Amino acid sequence: MSGTFPWYVARAAGLVSWALLAAATLWGLALSTRALGDRPRANWLLDLHRWLGGTALAFTGVHVVALLADQYVHFGLVEILVPFTSSWHPVAIAWGVVAFYLLLAVELTSLARHRLSKRAWRRVHTASFALFVVATIHGLTAGTDTRSVAARMLALAVATVFGGLVAIRLVDLLRPPAAAPTPHRGRREMPVRR
Repeated sequence: MSGTFPWYVARAAGLVSWALLAAATLWGLALSTRALGDRPRANWLLDLHRWLGGTALAFTGVHVVALLADQYVHFGLVEILVPFTSSWHPVAIAWGVVAFYLLLAVELTSLARHRLSKRAWRRVHTASFALFVVATIHGLTAGTDTRSVAARMLALAVATVFGGLVAIRLVDLLRPPAAAPTPHRGRREMPVRR
């Protein structure tokens, strides 16, 4: 590939990847905070969350491959895989490298969930909160399309919803568990005859 095509692909794939990651994160928070209600959910709701995360990883792969093919900035494997090695905006790119590793960890452990303990899976999956923040910082600092007012307003709106859902999640975690229902004291138990 030559010319500006890889650069446009990298930019578009980066934006799509962030949008899918944001949707997966917000959807997961909506499911875990019971923002969608307390009754049992259809399996497709959780499947949608998984699909969004997996598709975000796929578009991240397209983003990385397009950057490797681009001839303008000249990213190599080292710049893509090791933080602070890029000569072009090293801190901004480092945020992206860290986000890539977090996304990879969350997705791979989700695929292997049935082989992991619930506690181990939950600990790694909690990294998705940091992943969203780090990916957003990467997009705002490295992305050439995110300097527009519309892109920044969109990021602020999504971050606000994210913050609200995280706050609800924290309140739910800190709330004491509901007491088990006690038997009704108004009725007398009938004695058992022997």
